[in-house]
Amino acid sequence: MSVITKMTFVNPPSLPLSPPRPPSFLSLRRRLEDTLLSLLPSLSETPNVKPLLSQLHAIALRSHLHLHPTIAPLLISSYSLSSPLSALSAFTLLPNPNFIRALSKCPPPVSLLAYIQTLRANFSPDAFALPLALKACPPNLKIAFSLYAHALKFGLLSQTDDIFVQNSFIDLFSKCLDPNSSRKVFDEMPHRDLVTYNSMISAHAKAGDPDAARELFDGMASPDVISYNAVLDGYARAGRADEAFSVFEHMPARTVVSWTTVVSGYIKAGDLVMARMLYDRMPHRNLVSWTIMIVGYTERGLIDEASALLDRMVGVEGLRPDEVAVLSLVSACGESGVLGFGRRVHGHINNAPALRKSTRVSNALVDMYSKCGCIDEAVKVFESIPNKDTISWNVMLQGLANHGHGRQALGLFARMQDAANVLPDGVTFVGVLCACARAGLVDEGLRHFTSMQSKHGVAPKVEHYGCMVDLFGRAGLLNEAFETVKTMPFEPNEVVWGSLLGACRTHNNVGLAEKVVDQLIKLEPANAGNYALLSNVYASVGQWQGVARVRLRMKELGAEKTPGRSSIEVDEVVHEFTVGDRSHPKAKRIYKMLHRLSEHVQMAGLETEELVTV
Repeated sequence: MSVITKMTFVNPPSLPLSPPRPPSFLSLRRRLEDTLLSLLPSLSETPNVKPLLSQLHAIALRSHLHLHPTIAPLLISSYSLSSPLSALSAFTLLPNPNFIRALSKCPPPVSLLAYIQTLRANFSPDAFALPLALKACPPNLKIAFSLYAHALKFGLLSQTDDIFVQNSFIDLFSKCLDPNSSRKVFDEMPHRDLVTYNSMISAHAKAGDPDAARELFDGMASPDVISYNAVLDGYARAGRADEAFSVFEHMPARTVVSWTTVVSGYIKAGDLVMARMLYDRMPHRNLVSWTIMIVGYTERGLIDEASALLDRMVGVEGLRPDEVAVLSLVSACGESGVLGFGRRVHGHINNAPALRKSTRVSNALVDMYSKCGCIDEAVKVFESIPNKDTISWNVMLQGLANHGHGRQALGLFARMQDAANVLPDGVTFVGVLCACARAGLVDEGLRHFTSMQSKHGVAPKVEHYGCMVDLFGRAGLLNEAFETVKTMPFEPNEVVWGSLLGACRTHNNVGLAEKVVDQLIKLEPANAGNYALLSNVYASVGQWQGVARVRLRMKELGAEKTPGRSSIEVDEVVHEFTVGDRSHPKAKRIYKMLHRLSEHVQMAGLETEELVTV
């Protein structure tokens, strides 16, 4: 009998787990690579992204992933919005300059700087890199010609199988409003495609030569809708709406751009009835279409029509004005002085956080309120701008100067000099000098004019000398004003001479006025306003024979003075008047009030011209 031994199995005591093996370098690199590829695409639109982006960049550098063919372009693209210089720095670390392709989605300055960097590194640009630089180039002819010289040097204009570079140069010279250079490139091309013709037609159109654009268009074998739209744009810019409509009628297919261009042409020509008829027939409208029609009404003071369209656009169509649309509307309100509608547009801006935070939009509002005479509201908007740029300060400064707040404008200029990251420019000093002129601050104006270049590095231009002429003229220092005109390093223009003539009229200086008018006649022989001012100077000192001579001279030249025109908005209705106009329904009451104002001024012992023209 066998004996079975009972065995008891006891679990062995648990042993501590062994530590995990450290990941390999390749594994860690792969994880970093995945992390960067997942994070970087979303960073370009993230606010305050630069600190995080710098950390990710440092990680990429330590792991050599900044050379990765996908991560490198993402780094450059992410940097481009928040820090173009950092984007350029990331680019310069790349061993292969062909990574300039990564900059095709970056803001223009980065692409242009990167192209320059490749030249400094002695790399020859190719037919892909150069067009990127051309696209990024600002409308500056000096830079454009430099890039053209590089293209000639590297033989990029002689590649007959690739005309992308030549087409890019045609477009660049077009942006610089130099159609002659565009045409030179066009004429020297052995082969041309549809893009070439469209670019050249657009160049002529933008330069205000629709006839040359039409001539090229008529020579095309198969124009497309872009060709038609370019010709339409040329006629519309020139205000030749009927010719634009003739082309429009023969289009085989029309886009919303085609319709909008013809509508804008009739608006420019002043035919709002035809513009509205075409606008109502549009099969589709976009934000640009709505904006152009609303701006057209606003510019001509038709507030009811503009308001109705704006309410319909927002309330019925559900379209919200973007920054471009708002800037157009606010600018039109400022130019036409329609304050009520401007406030309504301001209300739409306040309801859109992105627009409310836009410095450009706020600058436009400051300008609008200033031009409409609401300087307090302009100041209120200005003070609410969190990130004021040079334009913000310039617009507010000019508004204060134009309204006679000279001391306040100069105080604002002092604040501007203490502001961070803001430097005064030529426009700033036009405002400063205007403020001094309006306030009669001759010595202070001279000090600022002298300090322009010595302290701020801003070279005076003709407009600054014009401000000095105005400064001396308003103060009655006509000899100093005349000396300024004679010694300025520029040829005086009609604005400078006109400012001096106005001062002669104010201070009844007949002798100098005659000299000034002689100069103005050389510049503007058909401008009747100059003769009228000289006639007023003669009349102010009782030289009626001089008045008669001027009037006879005007008759011989056929020069007629354009009647003065003014407008005022009351309860969102714009009332417009011309000299001697009695068509207004309340004309009798208006002229009665003008007579009373004239009497009060004369009783105060002040000299005045007759306020009422019968």
